Amino acid sequence: MPCNNIDLPATRREFLQAAGCGFGALALASLEGAAAQTSPLPHHLTKAKSVIFLFMEGGPSHLDTFDRKPLLNQLAGQTLPDSFKVPLTAAGEGKSPLLVSPRTWKQHGQGGLWVSEWFPQVARHADDLAVIHSCASSGINHAGGVCSMNTGSIFGGRPSLGAWASYGLGTENENLPAFVVIKDSGSTVVNGVRNWGSGFMPAVYQGIEFKSDGAPVKYLDNPKGVDRRRQRDKLDLLAALNRDYNAGRDSNTELEARIRSYELAYQMQAEAPGVVDLNGETAATRKLYGMDDKTTATFGRNCLLARRLVENGVRFVQLYSGAGSKWDSHTDIEKKHPALCQAVDRPIAGLLADLKSRGLLEETLVIWGGEFGRTPMSEKGDGRDHNPTGFTMWMAGGGVQGGRTYGATDDLGLYAIQDRLHVHDLHATILHLLGVDHTRLVYQHKGRPERVDQNEGAPYRKLLGA
Repeated sequence: MPCNNIDLPATRREFLQAAGCGFGALALASLEGAAAQTSPLPHHLTKAKSVIFLFMEGGPSHLDTFDRKPLLNQLAGQTLPDSFKVPLTAAGEGKSPLLVSPRTWKQHGQGGLWVSEWFPQVARHADDLAVIHSCASSGINHAGGVCSMNTGSIFGGRPSLGAWASYGLGTENENLPAFVVIKDSGSTVVNGVRNWGSGFMPAVYQGIEFKSDGAPVKYLDNPKGVDRRRQRDKLDLLAALNRDYNAGRDSNTELEARIRSYELAYQMQAEAPGVVDLNGETAATRKLYGMDDKTTATFGRNCLLARRLVENGVRFVQLYSGAGSKWDSHTDIEKKHPALCQAVDRPIAGLLADLKSRGLLEETLVIWGGEFGRTPMSEKGDGRDHNPTGFTMWMAGGGVQGGRTYGATDDLGLYAIQDRLHVHDLHATILHLLGVDHTRLVYQHKGRPERVDQNEGAPYRKLLGA
């Protein structure tokens, strides 16, 4: 029975066999002497094996970073021309005057990509960037927008993109999670863990959060006086108790996930400390990521950790910048955005350079963006409102054709007018780049075949030069 098209099992043993592509199933099955396939074959040959999603939470302004609009400055101070449909905005200021974008723009790379002065280091990698100017979402506020970009729906309850990737492809390293999430602070991302949850899928596919400071994974070390053999005996006893309790409770996926989490934690005790320990990295590498500068140290550390994770077989890593919607700039955008861009620019450039030098960029899909962009109209005179109708994201590596722009917004950057890519299309495209046909990645839920795009999306093949 294919791992990517299963019905809900009737027994626990059937569940373990069907979910054999998950890292937890392999660990638990090993206790029972059962075989499991860690990494199922993809539907088609592809270069990308893993994803690093750089999520700018709060909505970065495409108009001030990667989508140059000269007309915006020419009309600054005027209201939206009559030829434009006035949008429904989060703050209700759709008829406010247009706000100037006092950026210094330069063209970079052989493709001549326009990038503002807010991303000078990323601009050095212009020939690797596939800049998509025509993204769109259904979420007008942060709760709906972040949920949409992560799960495809403005409402909670659906699996996250990382969960779908984990479900469809599993992990290449049973001693590490398939899906890892790292924030840049202790602040809560809007919607919290729901953004990396497994929704109606078994809980084993949800993302595992690593910490951004101190030890990324807590409690990896055994308590003092407890050796590995004693820890193994404790887990065996605990597994037996859980199996007895779970008999007849096969629909309780949380308990299954808890059993597997114990097993994964045990496996991680042997491998994870070496993966998350950055002390072995050279001073040059640490500097490359900006870890020598207080401004860039946190996100630089997270980017370096992401490289180490995908290097060791983790399938999907999501890094949050501005946790707590700090990219949200309804006011004072000229103060807030530069600081946030400065905090991530050097680390992202370092990540791209490091992946490329190690031969990992072609097999690692790097994605940059937020839940939406910002409006050309002003809010409160010096900020920009949410704009889900047309905004920019970029991808690099993973087989995409870099050094190019794809799609377009109108002359004021308000609406996507060419090759509009809804979040559903983006999700289908990302999975396609991982070798997964999103129409064949199916999970049966309450008798319905569920797919990542809710039957509304399609891969954007132009990214592959098709």
